[in-house]
Amino acid sequence: MAFRNLMAKLGAGNAAVDAVLDTPTTTPGGTVTGTVHLTGGTVAQEVDEIRVSLQATVEVESGDSEWREDVTFGTAPIAGAGRIEPGAKAAIPFSFPVPWQCPFTAVDGWTLRGVRIGLRTEVDVPGGVDPGDLDPVTVVPLPVQHTVLQALGGLGFAFRGADVEKGRLAGSELPFYQEVEFAPPASLRGRVNELEVTFLAGPHGVEVVLEVDRRGGLLTEGRDVGGRLRLSHSDTDVSAVAAQLDAVVRRLGVRRGWL
Repeated sequence: MAFRNLMAKLGAGNAAVDAVLDTPTTTPGGTVTGTVHLTGGTVAQEVDEIRVSLQATVEVESGDSEWREDVTFGTAPIAGAGRIEPGAKAAIPFSFPVPWQCPFTAVDGWTLRGVRIGLRTEVDVPGGVDPGDLDPVTVVPLPVQHTVLQALGGLGFAFRGADVEKGRLAGSELPFYQEVEFAPPASLRGRVNELEVTFLAGPHGVEVVLEVDRRGGLLTEGRDVGGRLRLSHSDTDVSAVAAQLDAVVRRLGVRRGWL
């Protein structure tokens, strides 16, 4: 029995956890709901806590090096201390709030390469290895975010890619931010190399951060981050939003001597 207890602490024969989501799709500011299924291992084990959290794969840059790492955010406990007997089963329903500034991973059924979000489920066992479970979560844009993407397309900007970068912008609440990159329309080529868009969403709306002709990035010391446009969640008129976006981009162009 002592050997089995030791092996359980090392992870062999430990309790197993599995989260089953009600639906794998959500939005920033929405919820993820489901049930955590806990199955006892070969020996009885004390459990300190069961928790769920979101996990994002982010890009990290340092000097000339670049790599990816997983960052956990929005952690919430769903069960406190208890005991799980060998082979016993428990089902724990949960409802998990998604942070407003969570990156979106798909648009109109198209998955964005380089943007991955998952729901991490963990069980804390004293002195042992925490068994865990990671389930992919599809995050789709809020209606106002979708409107901005449509408006940019209508202005001639072509989607180029998206990623999640480690760091913070003024007004950001998470240790990373999403950048959506667009190639400029023909009328701006040669003057604008690229348009980068970051959404800082909240319960009352979204702030759209725009940067043009990037030379170093949003976090480069002493660099102007470009323009910002504040929209409410009710701003879903594509033509009206396009006019506001066009005005911001043109102001940036005048400031940099393009127009």
